[in-house]
Amino acid sequence: MHADIKHSIIHQFYTSNGQIGLRLAPAILPINDQVGLLINELREIYDAKPSKGYARFLTSEDAVERSQLSAFPEHLAQWRGARLDFIEFSQMAAKLLHNQLQHYGILEAGFLLVASYYQRGQDFLLVAFLPSKDGVSIAADLSVDRSSQLDLSRVQLAATINLSDWHDNHTSASYISFIKGRVGRKVSDFFLDFLGCAEGVNAKQLSQQLVQSVQHYVQQQDLPEQQSKLLRKSVYDICDAQWQQGEPVRIKDLSEQLQQHLPTASSFADFTATSSTPLADEFPMDRTILRKLVKFQGQGAGISVGFDQQALGERVLYDVHTDTLTIHGTPPNLRDQLRRFFGIDS
Repeated sequence: MHADIKHSIIHQFYTSNGQIGLRLAPAILPINDQVGLLINELREIYDAKPSKGYARFLTSEDAVERSQLSAFPEHLAQWRGARLDFIEFSQMAAKLLHNQLQHYGILEAGFLLVASYYQRGQDFLLVAFLPSKDGVSIAADLSVDRSSQLDLSRVQLAATINLSDWHDNHTSASYISFIKGRVGRKVSDFFLDFLGCAEGVNAKQLSQQLVQSVQHYVQQQDLPEQQSKLLRKSVYDICDAQWQQGEPVRIKDLSEQLQQHLPTASSFADFTATSSTPLADEFPMDRTILRKLVKFQGQGAGISVGFDQQALGERVLYDVHTDTLTIHGTPPNLRDQLRRFFGIDS
């Protein structure tokens, strides 16, 4: 779903003599096809990141020194209250990020994109640090020239603020989402400090709790194996559809949809409500964790194995006593490699 872009601007960070410099843009970008393509492509890359963190702005009531509080939320409020225009707000934000880069000693050239847009009836602000790379381009006169190009595939520092949710529900702990790096929070530490926010909801932990609750629910209902697989698959499909729309999972809605497709004596919502560790009414999801509902995968000692749970008991057999996995019919590309290895014509 394409976003209705309202404002966007790009500021440049460059390195010189072992220092990080900042060049501020004096005007917002025009709303045209090129800018729309850039922002929507970046949003698609951002949305496709399976693991995100969720946060809220820190306030003076939080247990931190006032000197540690970023001025970003204040500048954001000033822009939203029409006390700053978008250019002024973005320039102040760029200066704050510049200070953080200097504080952490990070020397990485790139661009800060700040964009406001409207989607699904709500206002959002996208803040992203875009890495750059040297590339080769062909000029209009067909000459070859080196140029600096955006490298969107390497974007790791980006956050989306649901401005509508922030305004309507200040107590929410998840109106800010950000990309979580593979090595953990350290990748985004300085970016969170720049935004003045702290992680408020652990989507990975809550998603793991959901997966465990589904497994326990299936066991309690004493469902036949095929129906158990279908129920897990249904939960995954419902949650994945919510994830793709940028929406949290809502236990009440999830339970009602399950009852429509797979009626059981006790609903999933009733089951979780009486659990010793009940699930939150709604929460953002970690797609990587949710895949455990429909896939088995693991690696170690030089072996990596993964397959759909639907294949267990059919193409894939597991002997608990001997810890042996038997696969009937290997994937074509693996079979071709094995046959060539043994000198057999494929």
